[in-house]
Amino acid sequence: MPDLFANYEHGRFYDEMFASPGVPRPHYQRLYERFNQLEGMGELLARQHTADQTFVNRGVTFTVYSDNRGTEKIFPFDLLPRIVPAHEWAHLERGLTQRMAALNHFLADIYGPQRILQEGIVPREMVETSKHFRREMVGFAMPRGLFVHINGTDLIRDEAGTYRVLEDNLRTPSGVSYVLEDRQVMKRVFPNLLRDYRVRPVETYPSDLLALLLHLAPDHVPEPTVVLLTPGVFNSAYFEHSFLARQMGIEIVEGSDLVVENDKVYMRRTGGLAPVHVIYRRIDDDFLDPTVFREDSLLGVPGLVNAYRKGNVALCNPIGTGVADDKAMYYYVPRMIKFYLGEDAILPNVETFLSSDEKDLTYILANLPKLVVKSVNEAGGYGMLVGPHSTQAQIEEFRAKIIDHPRNFVAQPTIGLSRCPAVCGESIEGRHIDLRPYILNGKTIKIMPGGLTRVALRRGSLVVNSSQGGGSKDTWVLSSDLTQPPYSVQTQEKIIV
Repeated sequence: MPDLFANYEHGRFYDEMFASPGVPRPHYQRLYERFNQLEGMGELLARQHTADQTFVNRGVTFTVYSDNRGTEKIFPFDLLPRIVPAHEWAHLERGLTQRMAALNHFLADIYGPQRILQEGIVPREMVETSKHFRREMVGFAMPRGLFVHINGTDLIRDEAGTYRVLEDNLRTPSGVSYVLEDRQVMKRVFPNLLRDYRVRPVETYPSDLLALLLHLAPDHVPEPTVVLLTPGVFNSAYFEHSFLARQMGIEIVEGSDLVVENDKVYMRRTGGLAPVHVIYRRIDDDFLDPTVFREDSLLGVPGLVNAYRKGNVALCNPIGTGVADDKAMYYYVPRMIKFYLGEDAILPNVETFLSSDEKDLTYILANLPKLVVKSVNEAGGYGMLVGPHSTQAQIEEFRAKIIDHPRNFVAQPTIGLSRCPAVCGESIEGRHIDLRPYILNGKTIKIMPGGLTRVALRRGSLVVNSSQGGGSKDTWVLSSDLTQPPYSVQTQEKIIV
């Protein structure tokens, strides 16, 4: 049989699959052997085509607002999974749980007693100038004392193989529907391999999310009604909104479907108004309530914030969580962990420089060609400069922006993200990846075993976002660190059609 990985190029980056050329890591050995039983690249490409067609048939899409050729795109999927051994995942779980606990403490503090600001651990000005700090929520008692419910934390692995946190996403973290769809496709294309690898399931996420939402409901409601609030079909994540609502068995609504009367929220139905007690909102704070935030918003619900204040409805995530995923605030998370938990961070940050700090600003301006510069409030790979891959004109444009508004930018060294083999054209090549696990903060902190592995499908690119040409892989978290296959690697699999 031909070795599908014979021409695979190894670079200076940490490779998830190979310890050295031609030598797979122990947890990849079975996959390496199974793929090399295929009848060359032809069979692999046929299976990749089956996977791609499944995504087309299931309508798994995302939206690229900047593409004038049409916004609706099929989400790119790569057939070679990312495998995480059990001991590595246990380490990640501890670090993510610690980080979620500290971020919840931080949000409760800055909207309450503000001890961390008074003691100067986090500068008051940094918080109060954050675009997502909501003064309206200061002193507000959140349901169950939870100030953040869902976090999508982006992790990368550096050249040494060390996991690091790249950023936190606490407002409306997206992408979990692709995790669930990726798994369904892999079950169809490589059913025996996935089963015999003893991969931990991800399919319980919708029921876990629904349990969290019901936990947030007002105490006086015995059978709460939960809805998912979407901006509508033209939103980039609408596929995910409809998918999750369907999986949880709840209504998906737009702002025009809801009305507030006597500080209570109702849903319009053909038979009249029906009460709503919990809203899983996929709309940013600015657009939630035109009587409090943006007056021109047609997406939100007038009076919603007042109903929220009165305790008649719960919102997930709460208003104001975005201050904690401000990319400048990320710099202080290790200090938050030490301040609130008395512990050192289990998962380190990437080294970060603040343009708002005079010393850091001098360093950033002198080293722009070497750094990655990010706008503190942008997402999806926008508002970003990757110095080594940028033109001089682009560098100078960012230099001017940083000088004009230093609070709006942070900079980091260019990290060589780990790579994983991917199907690229008619060959297998290494592509850079990251990982976004999803953390739920309800009665307990619960983490989906795996998450969204995003892959930069463009050769040499470090930007994994789908809006910038990235795709995804199925993420296999192993239930144990067994390295010996419990089955014969001669097992033949048939694609489930």
